[in-house]
Amino acid sequence: MYRRPIFLVTGGSRGIGAAIAQQAARHYPVAILYRSNSDEAARVVASIEREGGVCTAIQCDVGDEMALMDAFEQLDLLGRVGVLVNNAAITGGLSRVREVSAQALSEVLRVNVQGAFLAAREAVRRMSTAAGGEGGVIINVSSGASVLGSPNHWVHYAASKGAIDTMTIGLSKEVAAEGIRVNAVRPGLVDTDIQAGRSPQELARMTAAIPLGRMASADEIANAVLWLASPAAAYVTGALLDVRGGF
Repeated sequence: MYRRPIFLVTGGSRGIGAAIAQQAARHYPVAILYRSNSDEAARVVASIEREGGVCTAIQCDVGDEMALMDAFEQLDLLGRVGVLVNNAAITGGLSRVREVSAQALSEVLRVNVQGAFLAAREAVRRMSTAAGGEGGVIINVSSGASVLGSPNHWVHYAASKGAIDTMTIGLSKEVAAEGIRVNAVRPGLVDTDIQAGRSPQELARMTAAIPLGRMASADEIANAVLWLASPAAAYVTGALLDVRGGF
């Protein structure tokens, strides 16, 4: 078993999740949950191990309650989860509201909202000092879309992130006295494959609207997450931290 608490990242095999896992591995044993791409997960594990870190990858669809509970039970054998980063999410594809399907909407809510709630539930059950735990930190990766609404692209995704903002605020108040801090990071335009559906012209137009004049890197979002997980943020809970270049 690990002596230090485990830093758990859902959706940790690529993009922002992978960047968070790689940075966290400098300070914690890391575990990542990934939905299907075992090759990408293996690359994250290998990268962390090359740098002398420790990482475990577990295949898990976070929106599947039984699969998620099983993943946490596997982690129980390794040690105590001290930090949970709810990063796993899908966009549901580019679509205006008049064209979005019930199936796409249901899947977005199942993964993005239900998955985050279930993972937070399992983490609280283990972290809560009221249940014999040692406390911990939950960080939800929301999105600037929850503020801006993402019209003409993915209002359905934005709505799911609005739910995450609300969950962050409510849960932070619910478990503050149980040794658990709960915060969210709200990235803006980030240079990851989530932008693959946008044309170069559209990306240029969106980037021009950002006061800092560029997209964020995944590492810059990870920096904010690692700060919220650290003792430097010991008095921060219920915060929605915008990392959007001023937009």
